[in-house]
Amino acid sequence: MCSHEGMDAHETETKNRLSIAKATLVGALAIAGVAGGLVGAVTAVAVDGGTTTVVERAAVPTPAAGARQARPGTTVGAVYAAAAPGVVEIDTSGSSDSAFGFGSQETRSQGSGFVIDRDGHVVTNQHVVAGATEISVQLATGATYEATLVGADPSTDLAVIKVTAPARALHPLPLGDSAAVEVGDPVVAIGSPFGLEGTVTAGIVSALRRQMTSPNGFTIDDSIQTDAAINHGNSGGPLLNLEGTVIGVNAQIQSDSGGNEGVGFAIPAATVRRIVDRIVATGSADHAYLGVQVQTLSAAAASALGLEAGVALASVQAGTPAEAAGLRGATGSTEVDGAPVPTGGDVVVALDGKPVRTADALRAAIDAKRPGDTLAVTVVRDGERTTIDVVLGTRPSA
Repeated sequence: MCSHEGMDAHETETKNRLSIAKATLVGALAIAGVAGGLVGAVTAVAVDGGTTTVVERAAVPTPAAGARQARPGTTVGAVYAAAAPGVVEIDTSGSSDSAFGFGSQETRSQGSGFVIDRDGHVVTNQHVVAGATEISVQLATGATYEATLVGADPSTDLAVIKVTAPARALHPLPLGDSAAVEVGDPVVAIGSPFGLEGTVTAGIVSALRRQMTSPNGFTIDDSIQTDAAINHGNSGGPLLNLEGTVIGVNAQIQSDSGGNEGVGFAIPAATVRRIVDRIVATGSADHAYLGVQVQTLSAAAASALGLEAGVALASVQAGTPAEAAGLRGATGSTEVDGAPVPTGGDVVVALDGKPVRTADALRAAIDAKRPGDTLAVTVVRDGERTTIDVVLGTRPSA
């Protein structure tokens, strides 16, 4: 198995990894061809008892900002009271080509987001606002304002919109330190599943360093897995710790049914901070790009093949910086312990003079660069080390 590089690559080691290729994007509850507003009620049928429960979509009373303050080791209720005023519901409309070939049709979608400053910037998922021509934001108070797209990054599924609400109506939420998160930590998710704004769920951090596949096919590293209930409409909402700081942005679920099954994923705050800062400053978040498919060549596999451990280049894509620099992809593969290993191509062992042993490390090193930077790539080729300078390009947006 190979991974697509760059975030330059999809991780191919399966041990202690989770493939999210079939993960469901949970935010864009698209309602195509609807001229009116969103559905006004959710009907749930109890299959065992034959009863029907209708949950009206009414305004949810939200505590005023500062009514209770979240603090370390506090309750879910305190976190909700402190953070809910900063969580918003996002409704979008746009148009798409009709599936039946009769021109275009109106589309509507709904998701969540959260305020990050009093200038009106709101963070959400890219897939929540993709294709939107009109965006509206409903604050926790129930007040609704128009918003505009500042910028979006499909490679990390993050977007920033700007709402026209007055500063006094905005309640920014602080970004926390996702690197300090540990498995088992309690977490709280707030959002608008199925349009039910102000919904809070709680759980724990189930795992760390998971990988999601972004809307344009690149890898989102270091994702946080949680069992806090996440459903359609939660996308873009915050995942918070018990200190009330945002440690991630809820983005995807793993589900056979399409609904919550206790396996959700959030983009880590470290990625959010880096990408959002770029978007707010420049309107975009370009990523450096090499243009290869790679696979970690473990010490055991390398020893079996008489090679040096590192990152094997499974392929070099045409028209990319890697091809222009003369990097060589594999010409074949050999099975080692039941798994195919690319052979006959370059094995990357260092970048800018620093050893590289995994596809994760290669991806992180490239992502730390900017388009136009020069990267010194040391490879083992035909048993000898050689260093090749590569001028990195800009990652494709699709």
